[in-house]
Amino acid sequence: MGKYLNPGVMSFQQVLNSEIYVDKTGLISYINSLVNTEQRYACVLRPRRFGKTIAANMLTAYYGKGESRQLFTGRMIAEREGWEQYLNHFDVLRVVMTDFIKGGRNVRESLEKMQKRIIRDLKRQYPEVDYYDEEDLIQSLSDVYEEKETQFVIIIDEWDAVFRACKEDKDGQKIYLDFLRDWFKDQEYVALVYMTGIFPIKKYGQHSALNMFDEYSIITPMQLAPYTGFTEEEVKNVCDKYGRDYNKVKEWYDGYDVMDVVPPDPNYEMQKVTGSEMKPNHYSIYSPLSVVKAVSTGMIQNYWNKTENYEALAEYIRMNYDGLKESVALLMDGGKVGVNISSYQNDMTSFRGSNDVLVMLIHLGYLGYHADTREVFIPNNEILDEFKTSTESDEWAETLKSFRKSCELLEATWNCNEEKVARILEWFHDSAENRTYHSEEALSYAIQMAYYAGQKYYTTIQELDSGKGYADLVYLPSPKCPDKPALLIELKYNKSAETAADQIRNREYMQKLEHYKGNLLIVGVNYNRDADAGDDEYKHHTCRIEKA
Repeated sequence: MGKYLNPGVMSFQQVLNSEIYVDKTGLISYINSLVNTEQRYACVLRPRRFGKTIAANMLTAYYGKGESRQLFTGRMIAEREGWEQYLNHFDVLRVVMTDFIKGGRNVRESLEKMQKRIIRDLKRQYPEVDYYDEEDLIQSLSDVYEEKETQFVIIIDEWDAVFRACKEDKDGQKIYLDFLRDWFKDQEYVALVYMTGIFPIKKYGQHSALNMFDEYSIITPMQLAPYTGFTEEEVKNVCDKYGRDYNKVKEWYDGYDVMDVVPPDPNYEMQKVTGSEMKPNHYSIYSPLSVVKAVSTGMIQNYWNKTENYEALAEYIRMNYDGLKESVALLMDGGKVGVNISSYQNDMTSFRGSNDVLVMLIHLGYLGYHADTREVFIPNNEILDEFKTSTESDEWAETLKSFRKSCELLEATWNCNEEKVARILEWFHDSAENRTYHSEEALSYAIQMAYYAGQKYYTTIQELDSGKGYADLVYLPSPKCPDKPALLIELKYNKSAETAADQIRNREYMQKLEHYKGNLLIVGVNYNRDADAGDDEYKHHTCRIEKA
């Protein structure tokens, strides 16, 4: 037994000795199905505090040569047929990358240091092997395999350390990825590679040095969905066992929505006849560390900030990308924001806009993700508390003020309070870029910003074609908010709000929204463009709201 080669069972034994233990040994059953297949490369990605290291220690204890049967007897895995197939069957290499790769340290030298330490363990375990090059890890593993016919399970914790600790060292990152590729890919001594981390595998252009890996992330956990964190049933059981209020725990720590794969349909022919289809299972996932802390102490509070400085979140959400702060304000109000997860470059520096920042926050655990709707959201009160702390600085004051105004505008619109709607729209229009104040584009932009809070309830459509013209702005209530009225907004200047409302009726814009009849508001907006600066009518807005 060495530090890196077959390090033993103590780390997992300590987990089992803990007061609160949730049995996740069922994970082993799926991982066993990957051994010595083309899918034997697994990269498991989770935020901090989601049990990645515990799972790695469990697999180390299960696969490593030694004796660990007693740790798994009576556990979930022991109920599965053939569970002993790979028990204590392999030599396990267990490496934590943060032990070697740290900020400011040369990546190449760090990898050389790691190789020397692992090779030292190999030579102690197999001193009789004829090592061709005692400084080359890949060659040394091949030598052991050829002479001893033993395969290795390689377990790498914090695989993405180089991308977090050496953010700007692009050359070092490429060296690291190429090293991992050479270490693992198509090597006969590899029975399984199991890597954990936070961020997906970095790609350069369309090329990835580690394209043989399947990635099981918090966005697409696939078969590992129920092992992403604690499931709802597991949390209920823990709360029942320790006499804790499950509803309070749920309110504070629930919210991460993940789904597994679409299962094979044994009745495929019947499916074609009936038109039915198999669907993936959804799991409501909790942060394990927060649940354990809350249940063991009996105190419902923010445990996230015990492991993460709030500045980590504040640093990202203060980035100067168009719409990012407004999106954060909407999220803090309970709204959802659409994202494109495919555009993210899989690191902490290559941001091309607010979308990339939001996707990174999913991987960090600050946002949840609905795969069905492709939207992000703040998952629970614990994370909301982090956002509130991170937006307390003066630089957020104007953004949050604007969002509160937007919420007021929505309420005033729903209540048909024309004077208040006009006053708030005037405030937003005054906040728009003065150089383009007197343009329809600026007015449209200002009104869209004014109704920004409406994204929580609406889908926005610009220039809706009615056949006789184009409605300027249409807000359609989302399926989850059928009680909210649809909004049909027409913009004018130097005319009147009544003229704007008349145009909606005369050009039959409402026919496109016939199914919203009885739950539709016509909103006509006008402002005086040409009034002199000293005139009471200067930049004055009026509004007409009618029910239809």
